Amino acid sequence: MGRGPVGAPAIIRYVNNSLASVDDVSGINDSMVLIKTLTASSSATLSFVNGTSDVVLDSTYPIYLFKWTSCHPATNNVTFQAGFRDGSTAYDATITSTAFLATADEAGTDAGLNYTAGRDQAQGTSYQDITSFNGNQNDSATSGELWLFSPSSTTYVKHFMSRSQQMNPQAPFSTDDYRGGYCNVTAAIDAVQFKMSSGNIDAGTIKLYGIKDS
Repeated sequence: MGRGPVGAPAIIRYVNNSLASVDDVSGINDSMVLIKTLTASSSATLSFVNGTSDVVLDSTYPIYLFKWTSCHPATNNVTFQAGFRDGSTAYDATITSTAFLATADEAGTDAGLNYTAGRDQAQGTSYQDITSFNGNQNDSATSGELWLFSPSSTTYVKHFMSRSQQMNPQAPFSTDDYRGGYCNVTAAIDAVQFKMSSGNIDAGTIKLYGIKDS
């Protein structure tokens, strides 16, 4: 296959369910720009504040994406949380959200899909739980992503959604957590902070990306 014009979508050809050839995959992640990486080391919080330490969280990008990898809690049975700041010094933007999760245990004997009312908020000002319980065993951690849309808007509420995966230590279960909601404010969201519900983030990384407008 010949290379298409500049900016043309990638062409992938499959033969008998296998990848035969790829023309051009350079454009797949061109719209995704790494802004900042924070690494936890017994950290109480990890904060992304617009205009601080090279963090951009304004009208530069219409969508922002946070990706965390192997965030390990120092304390057992805690949740990973995100707080949104709307111009003050506190991470207390008013949130309305919903939560559900899928689970399966290691023994293969128990699985479920559940709405988790205890993880949602109805005009709450607390940090948003974005995972269920996380264990502090040596092999336990959480990884996932959170999307934040148009945080600099002063007209609309600020939508967010997240998906995370972790080992719930209580069974243990594989837990696939989903969160969605909005900061019910018209003020700009100028910072996002991550923490555990109790104790430190012992280890792990969080990356902030800007997603270019199409």
